[in-house]
Amino acid sequence: MTAVVTDAHYRMSVALIRDLGEAGVRVIACEKESFASPVGFSSRYASRCVQLPQTDNPDALYDLCRAEFETTGEKPALLPVGAQTLAMLSREQARFSAVCGLCIPTPEQLALFNDKAAVAALAARHGVAVPQSYEKEADEEADAFFARAALPCVVKPICGEQFGLHAEARYRIARTKDDLQSAFAHFSGLTHDAPVVQEYLPGRGLGCSVLCRAGEIVCAIAHRRVREYPVTGGPSSCCQVIDPAPLLPLVTPLVRETTYTGLAMFEFKEDSAGKPHLLEINPRVWGTYPLTRASGSNFALCWLALSLGQSAPEYRAPDPVKMAFYPSDFAAMLGYLKRGEAGKFFAGLRDVFSPNVKNGLAERADPGPSRAYYRQLFVKRRKP
Repeated sequence: MTAVVTDAHYRMSVALIRDLGEAGVRVIACEKESFASPVGFSSRYASRCVQLPQTDNPDALYDLCRAEFETTGEKPALLPVGAQTLAMLSREQARFSAVCGLCIPTPEQLALFNDKAAVAALAARHGVAVPQSYEKEADEEADAFFARAALPCVVKPICGEQFGLHAEARYRIARTKDDLQSAFAHFSGLTHDAPVVQEYLPGRGLGCSVLCRAGEIVCAIAHRRVREYPVTGGPSSCCQVIDPAPLLPLVTPLVRETTYTGLAMFEFKEDSAGKPHLLEINPRVWGTYPLTRASGSNFALCWLALSLGQSAPEYRAPDPVKMAFYPSDFAAMLGYLKRGEAGKFFAGLRDVFSPNVKNGLAERADPGPSRAYYRQLFVKRRKP
């Protein structure tokens, strides 16, 4: 079997490449020419590395899959990692299905899950709690709107990733009226549309990630955020596997109503009483995807099988491990220390020296990707 893994510059792609390569799958890693040394190209499990033209035209990727199909007589599984690649393949799904296997959402499913207002309405129909939202009426004065939005609150565009925003840039936490006005103006100017304004929830961040086919969940993994960077609500720098059972009843009806196919991560935040509220759905490979590998699950092999139209192997439930990304987690520890949260700082230090905490990228048996990642960080820091 052959798998084509796209967007090899992402850390998430490395986990896919390693899992599939270890299982004996021939892995073709690909990336656009603008990325000189994608971390996925440095993995010993990548059988072949292909750089694609820096263009939105999908022909080069199509030709790669077609050539593989014609050479081997078997369709490769095409596993898109990046959001832009996924959106393109979703639109071109009928065409690509002739030369490769796919297990991805339809354009309609992508549009729905990427629309925070539509997700909130979907959740409400099934009794799933969501944060209270504040919408500016068409004829409402700006001052009146800013005055009635409860503080603190979170301001974010409807779909920040469509505008090339990194995770930490897709939201702002407003603790004052001036913060709210500034964040609202920032995202309005960026997207030319009114951003989403939601209540801020003080509890733990949780995620329930699933692989689905036609509205049925094939496998799932859940995690809680241990630390994040930036510490004001950024992506996870350290996370831990938890039992998905409490979250699956909230996720399952949304997947079934939409007959969803593909990967998705449902992001929750607890209120002060510990009740989870659905914040958003990421219908793609998510940032903490390497936890599927660190926990010993066979998530990647299940996705491969469904992409090829096969029955998924028996899912190996993940172990309750903790995983950290470095150097992001070091920065998170310092951030907590500066905020006076010394307990989180020292807990992070203990995790650094704990053999039970997995590294989200570095592995002794496959050191190439982490070396490439750190080289890139060093070069970025040296640039004037």
